[in-house]
Amino acid sequence: MKKILIVCLLAMMSSSISVYAQKYALIDMDYILKQIPQYEMANEQLDQMSQRWQQEVEKITKEAETMYKQYQADMVFLTAEQKTSREEAILKKEKDAQDLRNKYFGPEGELYKKRDALVGHIQDDIYNAVKAVAEKNSYAMVIDRSSAESIIFASPKIDISKEVLAKLGY
Repeated sequence: MKKILIVCLLAMMSSSISVYAQKYALIDMDYILKQIPQYEMANEQLDQMSQRWQQEVEKITKEAETMYKQYQADMVFLTAEQKTSREEAILKKEKDAQDLRNKYFGPEGELYKKRDALVGHIQDDIYNAVKAVAEKNSYAMVIDRSSAESIIFASPKIDISKEVLAKLGY
């Protein structure tokens, strides 16, 4: 009698476990983004701006370096007041370069704002498409395989990248 009861309990537990099994899916965000022409164009614009801004910062940094080298060469001929004046000018130029670097590339800098303006809506659209596909197919979780370094192998059957692209119209 006990054996039958235990067998029945085990059968009920195994059936309840399978009822609560969760479905997972993968996407490849890199693959999805490469299929979206607006994303590629936005990246090219951002690269061009970034290079132009980097050149501006490097120009000011080189000016500061040149000023410092000239200061070192002239140091023996300068009075204490002239030394102080040149040091302050060099420090100001270095600070200008750092301020410009922060303005363009800082956490709240121009590059961040421009990236958000150009790419933010694309990422929002992808998120909404992933969410819609996941809800339609009852996926408990969708993992980005391009950023999940710990995934060693995943079956291509659970990759929904093409479904997401279809939902986006690509």
